[in-house]
Amino acid sequence: MQIKPMIRNNICLNAHPAGCAANVRRQIEYAKKNLSKDENTPKLALIVGCSNGYGLASRICAGFGYGAVTVGLSFENEPSEKRMGTAGYYNNKAFDNEAGKASLVSVSLNGDAFSGETKAASFEAVRKASAKAGIPAKIDLFVYSLASPVRTDPKTGVMYKSVIKPIGDAFSGKTLNMMDGAFSISKAEPATEEEIFNTVKVMGGEDWELWMDALENEGLLSSRTRAVAYTYIGPELSWAIYKNGTIGRAKEDLERACRDINRRLTEKNKICGAWVSVNKALVTRSSAVIPIIPFYISCLYKVMKGMGLHEGCAEQITRLYRGRLYTPNAAQGAGAVPVDSENRIRIDDWEMRDDVQKAVIEKMEKITPENVFSETDVAGFKHDFLETHGFDVEGVDYDAEVNITD
Repeated sequence: MQIKPMIRNNICLNAHPAGCAANVRRQIEYAKKNLSKDENTPKLALIVGCSNGYGLASRICAGFGYGAVTVGLSFENEPSEKRMGTAGYYNNKAFDNEAGKASLVSVSLNGDAFSGETKAASFEAVRKASAKAGIPAKIDLFVYSLASPVRTDPKTGVMYKSVIKPIGDAFSGKTLNMMDGAFSISKAEPATEEEIFNTVKVMGGEDWELWMDALENEGLLSSRTRAVAYTYIGPELSWAIYKNGTIGRAKEDLERACRDINRRLTEKNKICGAWVSVNKALVTRSSAVIPIIPFYISCLYKVMKGMGLHEGCAEQITRLYRGRLYTPNAAQGAGAVPVDSENRIRIDDWEMRDDVQKAVIEKMEKITPENVFSETDVAGFKHDFLETHGFDVEGVDYDAEVNITD
């Protein structure tokens, strides 16, 4: 069958296997050219949420940049004769195929990362993968990069659903349809206390703590272990719906968990350290549907590309590893990793530069329906959105027949 993108309300409902594989290969080549292993770089990495965006890039950079054994976990729909697989399924498959060609040990697991059973299966996979590679079963790098809308608490069995809503006041802001460049006003009512609580349960730091505690109990941590989770802060113009909204409240809890993990495990010399990394705004499945963010990113891309500062996921994670987590000085311990006053790693530093933000705000004020395509990079936003699902990837024949179950 031929596969064309199916878009509904800035959501892509399908994926292209060949395009996903080509995108994975492109990121692999970047990692191989820009990272190199030494005695301080990771040998065994566990990536929770490994199949898309920053999680996928984290795995690629660890595996192909540093030669690490990687175990990746994500929750994907597998293909059948009647249904396509998710982009993450095809990304994981492409990663394992390329790892096999490069004689790298990799294991990809499909399951609910919130469940105790999946955690146990991951630990067994780590042990088997390390044994196959002939290295100790001690995780050097643990990446927590989940982006799930729902979570079932493993202790109570209660399912919680997250929402993207403001807190306190209703939100109204201009947003942009990246498919046709049309503007509209997006509105959101304030979240209830229950919705805030539920969002923190899904997207906060509780599950990260459960993973770290379980890894300690299983004896899979060491004084070399670096743990990192990802967040976003963004400019003040987005804070009403993001930083000061339900997502922001959950991210505050993620930072709270990071402090608790460090207090408990670094004091025991169980890990080198845990960090929250504040990353750049990029096109993901979630950012495409958050009010105002598509408009902001389209202007940001135009400015940063014009300044020669633009980075994608692979470029961001390469800079995180090479310039933060695995610098020569960082080998001396957690205190040598460059952080801000809140102990966060900042690889959104180029995005948040004063000159960049000033140019973006000025641009946003001048955009009209008549100049949106010439004065913003909505075309780049659209390309990146399609690319995350395997479409609009250079070198892929989209008229060719595809077997979705291969």
